[in-house]
Amino acid sequence: MVDLHVHSNRSDGTYTVKELVDYAIQKNLSAMALTDHDTVDGIDEMLAYAESLRASGAKGVPEIIPGIELSTDLDNKDVHVVGLYVNHKSPAFVKYLQDFVDSREKRNEKMCLKLQEYGVDITYEELLERFPGAVITRAHFARLMMEKGFIRSMVEAFDKYIGDRRPCYIPRDKVTPEDAVKLILAADGIPVLAHPILYHMSDEKLEALVRSLKAAGLIGIEAVYSTYSPSEERDIRKLADKYRLRISGGSDFHGSNKVNIDLGTGLGKLCVEDSVLEELKGARKNILFTDMDGTLLLNDSTISEDMLRGLHKLDEAGHCLVLTSGRPLPSILERIELFGFGVNGEGPEYGDDDSRVSGLHNLYVIANNGGILYDCGKKEIISAKKLEPDLITTVVNMALEAGLHVHAYTDKEIVGFTDDEEQKYYRSRIHMPLILTNDIAKVCADGTYKVQIISLTDHEALVKLRARIDAALSDRVDTVFACNEYLEILPKGIDKGRAILDMTDYLAMPRSHTYAAGDAENDLGMIRSAAHGIAMANACDILKESAEIITERDNNHDGLLEIIDKYFN
Repeated sequence: MVDLHVHSNRSDGTYTVKELVDYAIQKNLSAMALTDHDTVDGIDEMLAYAESLRASGAKGVPEIIPGIELSTDLDNKDVHVVGLYVNHKSPAFVKYLQDFVDSREKRNEKMCLKLQEYGVDITYEELLERFPGAVITRAHFARLMMEKGFIRSMVEAFDKYIGDRRPCYIPRDKVTPEDAVKLILAADGIPVLAHPILYHMSDEKLEALVRSLKAAGLIGIEAVYSTYSPSEERDIRKLADKYRLRISGGSDFHGSNKVNIDLGTGLGKLCVEDSVLEELKGARKNILFTDMDGTLLLNDSTISEDMLRGLHKLDEAGHCLVLTSGRPLPSILERIELFGFGVNGEGPEYGDDDSRVSGLHNLYVIANNGGILYDCGKKEIISAKKLEPDLITTVVNMALEAGLHVHAYTDKEIVGFTDDEEQKYYRSRIHMPLILTNDIAKVCADGTYKVQIISLTDHEALVKLRARIDAALSDRVDTVFACNEYLEILPKGIDKGRAILDMTDYLAMPRSHTYAAGDAENDLGMIRSAAHGIAMANACDILKESAEIITERDNNHDGLLEIIDKYFN
């Protein structure tokens, strides 16, 4: 059992960080996240104390997760975002917190003056003296007011004086929930929307918030919480499924400041399973987006034994592999099966037969230069976009006028006019059935993922045709060279770069953990979209100019293994 939402006396809890560790051992927690409000001051002490206990031979010391709970404003309503596994020493993160503390101090001084106007004689100096080392929150105001006899309960303090829109309430400087998500991501943390049920929003407004935070990079949502009813937990889990968010959970333990909430068990029935934390840890793994031809594969379109071992090592470490190619989906799946990813026949099935396509646990595909996103484990297409039949007709006619080979695709076949030299060359590398017809658009009545134009001898002819297509259809299609011989026509807005962002959202992983490797012009978008762009030693010049890393070895000497060995252990 774990607890991923815990407060100490460094914010508005009553336990010291050492007391929390001792109590977590007593409660048999395997992990605990310290998520004090807007401060990380207790993290180093908690980490050091836990480590000292382990060194002394203590048993059952939980994993300590560095965290924070950031306070934000949405339409004058408090919304909290928890950060897990934050780099609490990140300079930008530390500066933000200091600026926030400075702002909070000014706000607290103003609240003291307001309270004095209403006959509540407390000063900011008293608060600091009574709660040394704490980031002063309204809970501290309420406790001091009660101790001095101005109120009979902490609830009364909020209802009468310092609650939202009460006479002595002073709003903080506004930080949006989106800002908090981005700040946590910048500190290499996992942003989680805290206790969404507590905001008492309509279903529509809550979903709008989740949608906007997902766009900002939200990774998780607190679906297991002390005060949730079973139906409320189900509702949040459904929302998490809809927006591809990872589940988090915690007690929101504050010690005696929330007298009924206990560490780990909340109101008595809370149980956050270890599997919840394991799923969240998956967001801290890396994703390798790799082109196939000229990058992952050898020049003969095969894969080396060393590369296969490297990919399985990557997978065993929990990282994700996304084959990102201009190839059609059936061709990629055929290569996967041929490469032996379906070890011992244990991979999932694809299509109508029993072909096995993946023995890897975390394998995904981006096909047709971003036109299709595919989940190999679930055997399903995540998203797909096609060119409409009228565009197929227009592009095909322009290619024929230029005297160039052209073909399109159904979901499983190549559709062309003749089995000419270009077609034979293409099919020697892309092993798909061929349909011959005198009307490609008619056969592709449901559209096609791309139109392929090939010249094995005249690259300049392809360049001229590309210029014509761009001039006539740039508002509806994109054009890209997969190599000097292949010009590809794609639906507008479809490229590997956009697909990387969509796949990262689907996987609920931060973009800061993305690596993309390629060699050709059609890989440019993805190495620019990834946090770490990689050009192979054999890559074109424009790709090398845009890349963060250039491998020392080319694809024919397994240059990609340099990246796998360094970043995917």
